[in-house]
Amino acid sequence: MVLTTSPVVVTGSNGFIGRALCAQLAAEGVATRALSRADYGDLATADDGLLDDALRGAGAVVHLSGRAHVMRETSANPPDAYRVANAVATERLAHAASRAGAARFVFASTVKVNGDASPRGRAFRENDPAAPADDYARSKYDAERALGQVAATGALQPVILRLPLVYGPGVKGNFRVLWDAVARGRLLPLGAIDNRRSLLGLANLVDALIAAVDAPAGTYLVADAHSVSTPGLVQAIADVQGKPANLAFVPLPILRFAGSFAGRRAAVDRLTSSLEVDASAFTAATGWQPRATLAQGLAAIISQ
Repeated sequence: MVLTTSPVVVTGSNGFIGRALCAQLAAEGVATRALSRADYGDLATADDGLLDDALRGAGAVVHLSGRAHVMRETSANPPDAYRVANAVATERLAHAASRAGAARFVFASTVKVNGDASPRGRAFRENDPAAPADDYARSKYDAERALGQVAATGALQPVILRLPLVYGPGVKGNFRVLWDAVARGRLLPLGAIDNRRSLLGLANLVDALIAAVDAPAGTYLVADAHSVSTPGLVQAIADVQGKPANLAFVPLPILRFAGSFAGRRAAVDRLTSSLEVDASAFTAATGWQPRATLAQGLAAIISQ
């Protein structure tokens, strides 16, 4: 088994997910080599020799670093910024892992490679056609394909995990915005939304990443055991905070019109659409099961 023979290299080790993964690997006695931007700079331009030194002797690489959704965009060319940070960097790291003789390359991708919304009543599966709809998702899909091309020329085995929204201690982005809005008692016009969305608690993701190190090569979807509606998520957050869920029942056409008027139609679409994934293939391949419930994962944010 890879985990018992050689160090596991983790990129993005100072990030939200990387810190939790490195802590769990250390707790399980797994030799870990944590790499942050301070160690290698920009993966897309780092010297090959530096990358070779960083990966020398590694049994596996867990690649978490990259450019995620940017809430306040500052790049003059966002598509290229995503491409370089996600696709180019992943390809260069994969080449270095192959040169180092690593057995596995675990890549944290996104369910958005499958699309922005799943068909009502049907979860996305691994064999569904890719349909990335924004710069971020396209860059992740490009990274997946580049990783596959590198692996095809050697013994490196890629394991790609397409992840839904991840929550837990240290979470940022839109989830933190929603969390803070509930904490402040803001009235949220989300009560009429009838959708289903897959989420992934940080503890469950850490378990999945560790399982992926010894998984058969392939692309997998991973999520918590149960999906939740947007108002259901607000209620769950309110429950764990000990706050009321101030949900207003605004008809969806009005909500979408208001989103368009405010220039936030994409954000409204994400809140109102369904995005479910079927994680059964990963469970069958590895035996992984999500051990933490939504309530437990939310409670961990309180205790951070």
